[in-house]
Amino acid sequence: MPPWLQLMLDSLVPLLWAALVFTIPLTLLSFALGLTLGLVTAIARLFGPRPLVAIARFYVWVIRGTPLLVQLFVIFYGLPSIGILLDAFPAALIGFTLNVGAYTSEIIRAVIASVPRGQWEAAYSIGMSWSQAMRRTILPQATRVAVPPLSNTFISLVKDTSLAAAVTVPELFQTAQRIVATTYEPLILYIEAALIYLALSSVLSALQVRLERRFARYGGFLEART
Repeated sequence: MPPWLQLMLDSLVPLLWAALVFTIPLTLLSFALGLTLGLVTAIARLFGPRPLVAIARFYVWVIRGTPLLVQLFVIFYGLPSIGILLDAFPAALIGFTLNVGAYTSEIIRAVIASVPRGQWEAAYSIGMSWSQAMRRTILPQATRVAVPPLSNTFISLVKDTSLAAAVTVPELFQTAQRIVATTYEPLILYIEAALIYLALSSVLSALQVRLERRFARYGGFLEART
């Protein structure tokens, strides 16, 4: 067996373990929390009072206007200077959540605004409250439109978690760096790490296609009923 292939086989288990224990949980938690934050932010910008709208806009402006890596450094390396100490994983989780929340809020805000005004009026005409109309009429229609951009955000997040290595989270990429430090084979190890990221992204892309098809059928069902 060629030495490079043996090296890849030997390092496969620790790389997959790092992906399973750190990369995937960090991605799932960050996206779930970020999506919730994005929904709250989007609703605040669309329907909130002016002070809340200003706060939401400022948050989105700051996060979208600064690099994710800088945000992680501010949280993990900067906050200790004012007495706020965070472990690596929670710091990365906060950073990714804030970042995802800002970007998904723009997606959610756009898809909610794209729902025709007549849908609101129809919901009110049958006695629904604002919250009922949002939950039962507006969000189901907006979700169908939001699936592709939100799925792309999720896939990008899988790859962006490699930046957590900069704040010492022992995820997939940092594990590859540690193996490189002992084997002195950066090309082979980094290609292997890239292939694992590619495999994860490919699986998620396939799931995205299936999800889009399912929502497309659901959308056709709604249009047939109306």
